[in-house]
Amino acid sequence: MADPLYRVELTASFLERLDAIEAFLVEAQASFAFDDLLAELRATVIPNLRRFPRIGRRYLANPPQSAEALALLAAMPAGAPDALREYLHGDSLMLYAAMEAQPTVVLLTIWHHRQLSFDFARLWSSAPSTND
Repeated sequence: MADPLYRVELTASFLERLDAIEAFLVEAQASFAFDDLLAELRATVIPNLRRFPRIGRRYLANPPQSAEALALLAAMPAGAPDALREYLHGDSLMLYAAMEAQPTVVLLTIWHHRQLSFDFARLWSSAPSTND
């Protein structure tokens, strides 16, 4: 007997991040890449997660070290942090929760790898001067 397919849900945060990715790609004159991302989500990512909800790497395999992240994890319901997984697909990194009991995959957020890079020129030009 085949394993049941999981339901995949998108959170408001995930949808907001998609909007941010679209704005970023439009500004970079690469709106075609957003269309490609949406097509990949529909054709590959969501079907993969429906069939293989544990396809992503466990988020806690490399636990966060910041006090803020640790506090957020501690505030989650018991067992919830263990459900968190990361899924890297193409230019995107997604954080999701695989809920075994429902069975549901909840897409929490998504990042485009180019949004993760540092804009050093902008950061240094806005840094306060220490030559006072």
